[in-house]
Amino acid sequence: MGINSVEQGQRLPRRVSFDNIGALQALVGELSKNIKYIEKCVGVSISLKGNTLSIYGDAPADELVEKLIKQLYALARDGYPVHPADIDQGVRLLTNDPEAKIKDLVRYTVFTSVGKRPITPKTVTQKAYIETIQTHDIVFGIGPAGTGKTYLAMAMAMASFAKKELRRIILARPAVEAGERLGFLPGDLYEKVNPYLRPLYDALHDMIDFEKASRMIERGDIEVAPLAFMRGRTLNDSFVILDEAQNTTSEQMKMFLTRLGYSSKAVITGDVTQVDLPEGTRSGLIEAREILSHIEGIGIVTFTDQDVVRHPLVQEIIRAYENRPVSSESRGRR
Repeated sequence: MGINSVEQGQRLPRRVSFDNIGALQALVGELSKNIKYIEKCVGVSISLKGNTLSIYGDAPADELVEKLIKQLYALARDGYPVHPADIDQGVRLLTNDPEAKIKDLVRYTVFTSVGKRPITPKTVTQKAYIETIQTHDIVFGIGPAGTGKTYLAMAMAMASFAKKELRRIILARPAVEAGERLGFLPGDLYEKVNPYLRPLYDALHDMIDFEKASRMIERGDIEVAPLAFMRGRTLNDSFVILDEAQNTTSEQMKMFLTRLGYSSKAVITGDVTQVDLPEGTRSGLIEAREILSHIEGIGIVTFTDQDVVRHPLVQEIIRAYENRPVSSESRGRR
């Protein structure tokens, strides 16, 4: 790999040597894709000769890359497969905290299904979220899109089911956009509400094979349903996830929270900046955050745009919308 945009004469390179060739190859990646991605993310040039990587760049970028490479190599040596997403989050982690340890996130890896890649928290907040779900029976995950709120909750549910810690997983979502007009839509009830539950199915199928997911749904091990279907039920031995909770009313949120039975967990996720309720209707998620925060056993984890783990542009999009002037109409809907 040659030197790109940084002149060698500007600064002596940082050199890092490795004693495990297999781990080094895993770090570098096929066709050096991981090294190229590090170059792109940080704006340095990296060359590989034998078992030594040379890093060309200005401070503090070269120092950050040295720390990143050493930590990713340690993970590769322990058998952890390094992917571009790990690099992206490692750069973000070390940029925010130069003393951070990527392995501290890997320790909270969630194993959902045989044959599927383990799910690892990518930010410190995601790690705290997993910890909170492990130690609390009711958890609120609040923050912008793309921060892994629902995805990680579902991963924790699948892991708990695999370890036989519960009997079923229930995934619920309010169908706010349909409102009272569901009856006017074509098809049976399933066909009417299914579009609003599609994101939950997508996350589910990302964690387990489609056939296995279908069997679990048929047996009742996994239930995906509109929030309205929770009324009047007591949910024992269950892991219950309420997605898009910012679109619940106060009454709906209270109804949902009081469904929880013995040996159950509930995770409520939502983005309080994306409320689609009719004007003048207060979000049940916003209210619950205010009145339940002091109750022991309830955990509240707040994500920011720094925790976005989708395409890097998503973070920029979220920040741009947050910084735009707020009209009186938009302000009234929050």
